[in-house]
Amino acid sequence: MRDVTDDTFAAEVLGSDIPVVVDFWAPWCGPCRMVAPVLEELSKTYEGRVKIVKVNADENPRVIGDYGVVSIPTLNIYAGGELVQSTIGARPKASIAEQIEGVLATV
Repeated sequence: MRDVTDDTFAAEVLGSDIPVVVDFWAPWCGPCRMVAPVLEELSKTYEGRVKIVKVNADENPRVIGDYGVVSIPTLNIYAGGELVQSTIGARPKASIAEQIEGVLATV
């Protein structure tokens, strides 16, 4: 799972040829820290089919503003350069995997 910044977001996320799950997080956010290991596991499960990246909300205000992220953690899923799904709050692994599978079924 790699870090994406204001400067790399377009190339890493919007320009990706596979769907991308973006975790908008911050170091001080407890629920963000809870979901991080789950996303790390899922990044291995879906390697090659889905990219999972994280954006530190404190350090990347342009992306946060561009996508209207007002609460963290927010998980956005992008496919073909478009936002296709957004979820706010920590979710269990099965729920996140279900969202990923749903996106994979439509692309």
